[in-house]
Amino acid sequence: MTWLAILAAAGTCYAIKLLGHHVPTHLLERPRPARISGLLTVALLAALVGVQSATAHGSVVVDARLAGLAVAAVALWLRAPFILVVVLAALTAAGLRALGG
Repeated sequence: MTWLAILAAAGTCYAIKLLGHHVPTHLLERPRPARISGLLTVALLAALVGVQSATAHGSVVVDARLAGLAVAAVALWLRAPFILVVVLAALTAAGLRALGG
């Protein structure tokens, strides 16, 4: 039953991608769809980061990952270069875990 669900999901994803290739180009070049597609990517990535940094084993947890995410958010707000944001977040999480957090 699991493999049937996996195959159905894969087939559905393929059909959606195939359908996307048949959308007329002039509809996708309008400003609104272009803006929405750009924002949708950011929203999905933000949701993924939020879920991965606030959950473990199916429940919400508060640990060093959230502190690293908070440091990254502040660094981004201060317009730090992206590599610095990643390094600061990693150092924060690693430091807190080393201290037992």
